[in-house]
Amino acid sequence: MSILDINKIRKDFPILDEKVNGRDLVYFDNAATTQKPSIVLDALANYYGHYNANIHRGIHFLAEKATSAFEDSRTTIQKFLNAAHKEEIIFTYGTTDGINLVAQTYGRKFLKEGDEIIISTLEHHSNIVPWQMLCAEKGCVLRVIPIDDKGDLILEEYEKMLSEKTKFVSVVHVSNALGTINDVKFIIDKAHAVGAKVLIDGAQASSHITIDVQALDADFYAFSAHKLFGPTGMGVLYGKSDVLNAMPPYRGGGEMIKEVTFEKTTYNELPYKFEAGTPNIADVVAVKFAIDYINDLGKENIAAYEDELLKYATEQLSDISGLSIVGQAKEKVSVVSFVLDGVHPQDVGVILDQQGIAVRTGHHCTQPLMNRLGLPGTSRASFAVYNTKQEIDKLIAGIHKVKKMVL
Repeated sequence: MSILDINKIRKDFPILDEKVNGRDLVYFDNAATTQKPSIVLDALANYYGHYNANIHRGIHFLAEKATSAFEDSRTTIQKFLNAAHKEEIIFTYGTTDGINLVAQTYGRKFLKEGDEIIISTLEHHSNIVPWQMLCAEKGCVLRVIPIDDKGDLILEEYEKMLSEKTKFVSVVHVSNALGTINDVKFIIDKAHAVGAKVLIDGAQASSHITIDVQALDADFYAFSAHKLFGPTGMGVLYGKSDVLNAMPPYRGGGEMIKEVTFEKTTYNELPYKFEAGTPNIADVVAVKFAIDYINDLGKENIAAYEDELLKYATEQLSDISGLSIVGQAKEKVSVVSFVLDGVHPQDVGVILDQQGIAVRTGHHCTQPLMNRLGLPGTSRASFAVYNTKQEIDKLIAGIHKVKKMVL
């Protein structure tokens, strides 16, 4: 039984009072983006209404207040990830941006023709396409860790792939499509044993799993604010300071420089070397409040409650004839993908939406994974701490209605 007061938590999220097609909103699309508590919405309004100013370069009151709030978020994120140094936290526009930053800086500088990059079958397109682009440019070889039929990585095959040719490994911490939690510590340790660097895509893990980048020994860790009750358009790339210092800048412009002449430019210190131009100030300021909200609830409490929801949903869905759950890994977060015999996933989504129930349908930006599973896509229900078992009951009733209408 959860120690959290879920009814109280639900009141923190104004959007949950919305009606969809005359029905109470049931929001089960949290793996795509989470809803935002009032404390985050208020932080955005407070910044724009009371101390909107550009940061770092101004000496007036508003600029100094904005700069302080901006850098407070960096410190909060450092603690959230247990990074060793504040300057190891780079603000990006999201997980995709962070992965591209690493591919286009570390990859371009240090990888060469014939070097091997390892990803996995579970990857989101954002952790596939940047590496394909790099391989096309540099002549590197992309290798892929296979999965079993339950959706677990076959780590024995991963170990066989590793060699002196392996220079980089980039894998997802948690699958957005199946909910699989990968043993990233094992993956990192094995990669380091052959001298490879490792990036972990933490987009789906950030709101569900306690993350300690020092314990993991990750070289890079990327995530997006909007997956953990924060704003869209803002993300984080953690990198070990020695690795980041060895990398060239990603973009040129203001803030990432020390001195500019027409003959030569010298670059700024970390983290500013990678933060060219006016950043997404308001959203960076607001993400601190999202993380504070998570910390106040307790990540372990959130995880325990979401696991309750996952188990309940899995049990209830398993009782529906003709429904198959896709992805039954040993360790999962609160994501359930499913297919219904004779019904296209898009039709499932449309009919559920008519009942006020928001799920995600399609390939979930994981087309290679869907190809491996032999599916065009799935319907995906993903749960957050503000969801309830009563809402899952509505989902079950909605799926029965789908069957009556389509079959």
